[in-house]
Amino acid sequence: MSGKPVVRMAELEIDPGTLEAYRALLTEEIEASVALEDGVLSLNAVSIKDRPHVIRILEVYADKEAYEAHLRTPHFLKYKNETAGMVTSLTLVDVEPIVMRSKP
Repeated sequence: MSGKPVVRMAELEIDPGTLEAYRALLTEEIEASVALEDGVLSLNAVSIKDRPHVIRILEVYADKEAYEAHLRTPHFLKYKNETAGMVTSLTLVDVEPIVMRSKP
């Protein structure tokens, strides 16, 4: 892997009636991505307090190639296809990291 990390924020709104199913699919996809893809450095999903249908995902990939490879994986494609009718709004925001630290 080469190049600089790709960091982006996904801002989603989910149909509240499908929230439980959406969260299960998202969890499955994130667990698989982190476990199976060396280039997926971290995926962190949170919901806005008092607005559980509003989700934010901070995504960190080793580089552009790792990000593009992630989009072609069976687990990501399953997530994308099965949640298509649940997501009412999706905005992908490219961000510049300032400081990102985590314990192993």
